[in-house]
Amino acid sequence: MNFDWLKRLMPRGLYGRAALILFLPVVVVTAVVTVMFLQRHFEDVTRQMTSGLSPELALISARIEDAPDLATAIADGEEVAAPLGLTLALPVAVPGEDGRGAFDLSGRVVIATLHDLLPEVRAVDLLDGKNVIVTLESRFGPYEVSFSRRRVSASNPHQLLVLMVGTSILMSVIASIFLRNQLRPIRRLAGVAEDYGKGRILPYRPSGAIEVRKAGQAFLDMRSRIERQNEQRGQMLSGISHDLRTPLTRLRLGLSMLSTDYPPERDEIEGLESDVAAMGVMVDAFLAHARSVAQDTPPTEMVALDFVRRIVADARRGGLAVEIGLFDGDPEGLVTFRPDSLRRAVENLIGNAARYGDHVVVDAALGPSFFRISVEDDGPGIPLERRDEALRPFTRLDPARNQNKGEGVGLGLAIATDIARSHGGQLRLVDGDRLGGLRAEIVLPR
Repeated sequence: MNFDWLKRLMPRGLYGRAALILFLPVVVVTAVVTVMFLQRHFEDVTRQMTSGLSPELALISARIEDAPDLATAIADGEEVAAPLGLTLALPVAVPGEDGRGAFDLSGRVVIATLHDLLPEVRAVDLLDGKNVIVTLESRFGPYEVSFSRRRVSASNPHQLLVLMVGTSILMSVIASIFLRNQLRPIRRLAGVAEDYGKGRILPYRPSGAIEVRKAGQAFLDMRSRIERQNEQRGQMLSGISHDLRTPLTRLRLGLSMLSTDYPPERDEIEGLESDVAAMGVMVDAFLAHARSVAQDTPPTEMVALDFVRRIVADARRGGLAVEIGLFDGDPEGLVTFRPDSLRRAVENLIGNAARYGDHVVVDAALGPSFFRISVEDDGPGIPLERRDEALRPFTRLDPARNQNKGEGVGLGLAIATDIARSHGGQLRLVDGDRLGGLRAEIVLPR
């Protein structure tokens, strides 16, 4: 069955759909309760009240039937009717007919009950709305007994309807206010995301329900990561142009000094080859940084401490002075992460530590809610005020560090920082409490 026509009738916006989900059950429940209450409660009440009045009408009918003549019948009938609040008209020339208003829901019950309980009832007229006129048969001819409508049916059924409709409207207004307040943070998030897609960065603070706050915080993290990548791209271009300028200048100078009459000397060739090799290292580092995110493997659940031990063992086989320190936590504890990217981050930390220190220690700790990998060296460390700068890509703090073991391109800590953030964690630089140098810690949530 095709319901496309129904989909076209549904509201498109979130507020309209939420309002429909909220108000449609209220309307349906109100309608059902109203119909059921009017049909059962008011009909039952009307039937009981009419049944209670029928003995009075039966008493008047019996007195009229027992009277020897018309005058006595009128006197006996009025003698009974007056104290009961009934009005007697005997005889009547033109008897009435059954009648009620189109919207008189309880009138049908009144007419049916009187006909069932009193066989002498000929007609029941409810068209007046305020009074009931019952026409009865007697041996003196038809007569009428009139009384207030309140005696046979509830006089204020509309009050229930007014109360239910008024309460429903009031609660709908209150619900609309709360609904608008709950949807406002979603609209703000959608607006900020749309503006960001158009290149405009607007201030935004997550608010609203917990789920909306999480979505807002995820958007802020995503926006920060994109902006950081854009900044790194600009820094990469700037770093390439800056770092390649010096070897290119040396190459240009060396080539200009080569003589066309004599073959180049060996040291000149070695200098040119050294510059080319340095340029290759720089370009490879830039490309590795640019492809680091794209080449990530899917997250995998692994034994965390064994993973760190393998990295340390590979570094030792590579000739680095690295040793295993403290390993706290469950030896078989599992953590979900991307092994290739996390290995790259830890290897970068170990490589930096080995470059600027003589001794490197790797610690690991596995807690109930975190996984921490620490790399500490005995080098000169990084001043506290420059540690944030050291985490930026293409930043080299060589004047503050030992350069005796080579020079990098300033990407090791930046790559490790990005990898830690992509796992929902962070990279911290603190003072080493064991070797006295720098201690770099990658902390990931479990």
